[in-house]
Amino acid sequence: MRLWSIHPRYLDTKGLVALWREALLAKKVLEGRTIGYKNHPQLERFKNYKDPLLAINSYLYYVYLEAKYRGYNFDVRKIDGTTLLSKAIPVTEGQLLYELQHLCNKLKVRDKDGFFKFCLNSSKGQIEPHPLFFVISGDVEAWERIK
Repeated sequence: MRLWSIHPRYLDTKGLVALWREALLAKKVLEGRTIGYKNHPQLERFKNYKDPLLAINSYLYYVYLEAKYRGYNFDVRKIDGTTLLSKAIPVTEGQLLYELQHLCNKLKVRDKDGFFKFCLNSSKGQIEPHPLFFVISGDVEAWERIK
C-alpha cells in the first residue's frame, strides 16, 4: 500500500489507479471493515488525525478530482461525506523527496514522458504535496519503510 504524500498529478495512469484502489482499502481499514492492513505504516498519519475517516475521504476526493481532470471515471460515490479538508496533516520535506525519488524509479521504467517531465525537468525543491498535507521541515517520516 502506498498512500502518496506528493500531489496526485505526478502519478502516471497506473500509479493513479493504484492509489485510488489502495486509498479505498485504507478507508475500509479505518472503518473497521477489513481485518488486513490494520497496522500498515502508511495509515499512521490518518489514524493520528482527530477524524481519520474525514481525512481519508478528503484524501480520496482529491485523488478523484485528479482522475476527473484526466477524463477517468472513478466512482465518487465510494467517498463518504461532503466536508473537504485541505492542508490538514503535516508531511516532512524529506518524505516528499523520498517519495519523488521512489516515483521517479517507477516512472523511469513504465512512463518515460512522466519521468522526463517530473523527474528530470522539475526542481525537486518545488514538489507539491497532496492537497491534504502541508509541508514541514524534517527527514523521511518515521512510519516510512525505506527499502
